[in-house]
Amino acid sequence: MQNNFYFIDSFSNIYKKPSKKSEVTSQIIYGEKFKILSKNKGWIKIKILFDNYVGFIKNSKYLKKFSPKYKISSLKARIFKRPGIKTDNWLPLSSKLSVLDQNINYIKIEKNKWIKKKDIRKLNQKDKNFVKLFKKFLNVKYFWGGKTFKGIDCSALLQIFFTYNNLFYPRDTKDQIKYAKRNLKKKKFKKGDIIFWKGHVAICLNSKQLIHAYGPEKKVIIMPIAKTIDRIERTAKLKIKKISKIKY
Repeated sequence: MQNNFYFIDSFSNIYKKPSKKSEVTSQIIYGEKFKILSKNKGWIKIKILFDNYVGFIKNSKYLKKFSPKYKISSLKARIFKRPGIKTDNWLPLSSKLSVLDQNINYIKIEKNKWIKKKDIRKLNQKDKNFVKLFKKFLNVKYFWGGKTFKGIDCSALLQIFFTYNNLFYPRDTKDQIKYAKRNLKKKKFKKGDIIFWKGHVAICLNSKQLIHAYGPEKKVIIMPIAKTIDRIERTAKLKIKKISKIKY
């Protein structure tokens, strides 16, 4: 079996088991490379090659040959049937794109699928402005397993910065805690500090504020660091497990 494929739908839930009643553990987005581990009754067990994430998706759209040259740089990019003719479909941030044709303002990624050039960047272009990237997700709803404009969870919000910059970072908080290099415990926080709790993570935007996809608020939100630490300790009985820093 040819094992390397590229997903070419907008995005799809990844389930823990081959059932839509099963837990959504993550998502796969347009242009992501994966291996097929097995097939069964319309379900595919896959491993995403970027972060080795394993789960089940419904038998969906994918290609064997795909040469991505660009990526989506907006929170979401509208798909056009042809230049100037909108559809109601969108691609999420960090989707990887192969170019079949282009004009001054658009690139063609598939038959009857065009994307505005203002929504893309070259695939190898780095963007170190993590504050700007995280703020794109402000007020996006909290969704366990999500990693797109439709919904995102706390660990995906952190991972998306690295994914966008073609750098490995684990998908789940428990693995991120193990992967992140430990810093000394501190009372004063700085821009770029990552605060981990058991099952939760937030990123400091400066010395006073952090951003996270926060279940109790049902969205991505900026909150005061001290009040957030206190609230999580009071409501979830969780203390800080680790403090690391965004490095790239």
